[in-house]
Amino acid sequence: MYISLSDRSGGKRDKPQGNGTALASEVPFRLSPVILWLGIVSMVTDVSSESVTAILPLYVTGFLGLSTIAFGFIDGINQGASAIVRIAAGWAADRSGHPKRIALAGYGLSMLARIGFLFAGGFWAIAAIVTGDRIGKGIRTAPRDALISVSAQPEHLARSFGVHRMLDNIGAAAGPLIAFFVLLMIPQGFSTVFVVSLAFAVIGVAVLALVVPDIQARGLKTAGGREGRRLFAFSWSHLKEPGLGKLLIAAGLLGLVTIGDGFIYLVLQARDSFAVQWFPLLFVGTNVVFLALAIPLGRLADRVGKVPVFIGGHLALLITYLLAAAPFGGLWGTVGCLVLLGAFYAATDGVLAALASQLTPPGKLATGIASAQTVVALSRMTASAGFGVLWYAVGASTAMIVAGALLACALVAVALILRGTKSGPRSDLGGGA
Repeated sequence: MYISLSDRSGGKRDKPQGNGTALASEVPFRLSPVILWLGIVSMVTDVSSESVTAILPLYVTGFLGLSTIAFGFIDGINQGASAIVRIAAGWAADRSGHPKRIALAGYGLSMLARIGFLFAGGFWAIAAIVTGDRIGKGIRTAPRDALISVSAQPEHLARSFGVHRMLDNIGAAAGPLIAFFVLLMIPQGFSTVFVVSLAFAVIGVAVLALVVPDIQARGLKTAGGREGRRLFAFSWSHLKEPGLGKLLIAAGLLGLVTIGDGFIYLVLQARDSFAVQWFPLLFVGTNVVFLALAIPLGRLADRVGKVPVFIGGHLALLITYLLAAAPFGGLWGTVGCLVLLGAFYAATDGVLAALASQLTPPGKLATGIASAQTVVALSRMTASAGFGVLWYAVGASTAMIVAGALLACALVAVALILRGTKSGPRSDLGGGA
């Protein structure tokens, strides 16, 4: 069953090309209900996680009175702790053939971590809770994206990821908005935000457990015993597939110069000195842009290639750094940063997963996606921790300029590394669920 969202072609059937593969522009786009339900799960879960993320920079540096180095460490955990389990979770999904079960364990762990926020009040407690929450994210992400990959039409893979990311970012925009209203009505009402976060996490787990079907992803498991065990025994050689290795190197280089959103927002708040209660709205602005651009940029990636869109997204991030470092600011400078940052996520998040899935051989889908996500998580963890120290040493503006210069160099290197990488539709991902 699919939900039809046909292109302007009027639903006409595609004409096969010489190699039997239809062009994305000739195949009507149809959305699988599996992707729709996974998007709803991600939406309510992101209300939970982003409501906390939106107040975490202020909670750590303002309410708890910790330094930017401490926040950099916590933000690094927020960016990279999921890397501890991503590949293992992807392998487990491939091995079992039931990605939903692995994803459910990850969502459940993040839900339990939300309880800890109600009692934590110091650096180590916050660090431990964030670690548990991010490990849960690491467990669930690759199996969930594998479900999306096998449920999507191969010709519209990035666009299908874009639909999921759009739903995901409705929650990502709503979470900070809820946090804003809570702080507006209850000054210093951080504990109330934590309670709301827990409630939405419970809803997300319930929807996944009760509504999303436990489909056995095609190509993730073989029928039978010994052959299946031999096929899915993990080996680091899985990461040396042509194209995938280049993608991992490129994603790692760019991740090393991708600092956390919280730091960018703290720089803007310090420069423009706006009231603290407005801080969560910065997250709302970014996620609204992400929401608006996720499908159009996913569709563009399917048409012109995923690599150019992926690199273009990081170019938007570079301009964001430069705008944030500028001595002049005001409303329009801040809005410009939020628009560019949202465009960065829309052009890279789902596109990276789609690109990794197309460069990964059949039977190793979740593992390949998890590998790319692991590299990004580890490199961004390093970037956040390093930026916290850099800010403390040289100041916010200079630190942003340094980050921008390093990102510009990384973009040149990545353009050379990924030159010639094919990112067209693959016909072996399946198209139903």
